[in-house]
Amino acid sequence: MLLNASGCLDALTAPDVARSLDAFVTKTVTPLPRDGNEPVRIAETEVGMLNSIGLANPGIDRFLTRSLTALAKLGVPVWVSVGGFETDDYAEICSRLDDHAEVAAIELNVSCPNVEAPADSASQIVAAARLATRKPLWAKLSPSVPDVGEVARAAQAAGADGLSLVNTVRGLKLDSGTLKPVLGPGHGGLSGPALKPIALAAVATCYRATGLPIVGMGGVQTGQDALELIAVGARHVALGTVLFSDPDSPARVRAELHAAATERGWRSADDAYAFAVQEPLSVGTTLDNRSSV
Repeated sequence: MLLNASGCLDALTAPDVARSLDAFVTKTVTPLPRDGNEPVRIAETEVGMLNSIGLANPGIDRFLTRSLTALAKLGVPVWVSVGGFETDDYAEICSRLDDHAEVAAIELNVSCPNVEAPADSASQIVAAARLATRKPLWAKLSPSVPDVGEVARAAQAAGADGLSLVNTVRGLKLDSGTLKPVLGPGHGGLSGPALKPIALAAVATCYRATGLPIVGMGGVQTGQDALELIAVGARHVALGTVLFSDPDSPARVRAELHAAATERGWRSADDAYAFAVQEPLSVGTTLDNRSSV
């Protein structure tokens, strides 16, 4: 399944792009409206993009009365990304989404680098959300922890149905003239090609640790990138930064993914996932020195 990373696509202004996905993931919704961080909010770097949007969104009330109704008309499943600053924020929104049939799944954004992190652990947030909703819950985790596999196991034990890996990692860009930060808040979340090796490592680690379904994301530019994430344990793949420069990338990546899989003798990307399930990566193992299926 091919999705977008939260915040990387406005489905209401680009509905045809959203319809080319297998599911659409919303921008993160918080209990109250947020204006987000001060500008500048986006900056290009040599290896990707920094953003410091700060979870700007209309809040759950307006989301339910306006946005969700419009998104449901797209004809693709809608995953709602949920954020907050304490456990009760997540539980509140999950409870309010629970009775809406238009919501196919909920992604718990417990790892945004551009706002103050929740004081509670990811497992506490997942546990509270699990009590508040029957919807499938996907925990979006940060790789910037000592052991992402341990965090993944804790989220699984708390009731997560799947994992989204990875969120952006904190970075900084300086103006070459002033040597001052380019972004208004100073730091931002780094996405793009530089994130791919980090994402691969996190997906491989968390798949081995939990066996949960995983949405792999981070630096996906091509079908080969998507295939590599699948081959280390991602059941689904999300496109992020590439959508800004190439809005037609879902169709292209899907075609390239199929071609890359068939070149290896697989019928589809599903065979690549079966490959990962049958022979999960271990330290010192590469894709090329494992037996084929």
